Amino acid sequence: MAEYSDVIVIGAGQAGLAVSHCLTAEGIDHIVLERGAVANRWRAERWASLRLLTPNWMTRLPGYTYDGSDPDGYMMKDELVAYLNRYARSFEAPVREFTTVVSVTRDSAGFLVETAEGLLRSRAVVIATGACDRPKIPDWARGLAPEIERVTTETYNHPGDIAEGRVLVVGGSATGVQLAEELHLSGREVTLAVGSHVPLPRVYRGHDIMLWMDKAGILSEARDPSIPSERALAQPSLQLVGSTPQRDVGLERLATQGVQIVGRAVGAHGTEVALSGTLATEIQRAEKRRKRLLSRIDDYIAKAGADATWLAQSRTVLKPGADPRQIDLAREGIRTVLFATGFRRDYTWLNLPVLDGQGELKQQGGVCELPGLYAMALPFMRRRNSTFIDGVGADARDITHHICNQLGHASRVAA
Repeated sequence: MAEYSDVIVIGAGQAGLAVSHCLTAEGIDHIVLERGAVANRWRAERWASLRLLTPNWMTRLPGYTYDGSDPDGYMMKDELVAYLNRYARSFEAPVREFTTVVSVTRDSAGFLVETAEGLLRSRAVVIATGACDRPKIPDWARGLAPEIERVTTETYNHPGDIAEGRVLVVGGSATGVQLAEELHLSGREVTLAVGSHVPLPRVYRGHDIMLWMDKAGILSEARDPSIPSERALAQPSLQLVGSTPQRDVGLERLATQGVQIVGRAVGAHGTEVALSGTLATEIQRAEKRRKRLLSRIDDYIAKAGADATWLAQSRTVLKPGADPRQIDLAREGIRTVLFATGFRRDYTWLNLPVLDGQGELKQQGGVCELPGLYAMALPFMRRRNSTFIDGVGADARDITHHICNQLGHASRVAA
């Protein structure tokens, strides 16, 4: 016989725990299932030196905020794992660790969740596995010669993991530039292939850029429902690094250090990788994105009369010289390609008619077309910061109110 709970939450990272806290506050019976330990992805699938891009004061979850001695610092991943474990204990979250979900189906009685440890039934299911299920390796990588080592950000831990020789890093957003720099500083020769990105200063007008984005409402900006999911998922991410002391890491800095910057990688045949030849265009587009965002911050500061210094920003934009259309990996001594190209969702265990042609959940703001099925922590799901630690709380409260309505439960907490 299947065990029953009103709600089953799948995933015990920040999103699943935030929902659990909100469900607990509402007095709704629920279980949180986690295939590993709490915060498993942060614990086991992120590189050793990773720091959050958001300052510690932004590590805010429902009923829990950072109260340490370094609010303006940036947590390392192991510190975040400890933080999330403390959060789970703070409200006795009903987490079942090392419980892998095998399938989710539905019948006339509700949802049936099969795990390796047994069956569970519920009236509602929240998919809180987030947006980073498996690395998104470009299709062209299938054309690479078998002797070229392929590494993803899921398996990369530190430079010692990489075979001797030069490294090609594919992807120019936060992860790509950070790992290109880390590998370079370890003594490796590095080539970085760059696509869409948004270069931002770590500090702007006297404060961390995230403070201004937070105050100006840029991060919590609601998603326009008219924007198609594929367009929302393709938004370029921010080119930032969390570090003490604060610093910028961009293409111009990397080029000065000795990293070779090339355009987007678009194909491969054996050891030859085809490049777009559009590096200058990508840099121009990135600068336009940067200026638009900083202009929004300037407008907010002017209207709010916020305390801000006006300092001329010393900005050197990379002016690419040669923009090759291909690289011969063998000739360049490149033995490893590290893909910092983001992630895909993986719903192979979800045996319900709720996926579109690209394998993405059909949902609006985390509310799926199938009544009782919900999602959390998808890119631009309800707001710009839906995948941020600081953004899952607002989404969790919204989703919990939907669940209350679905269950016919009178909410204890104001929306």
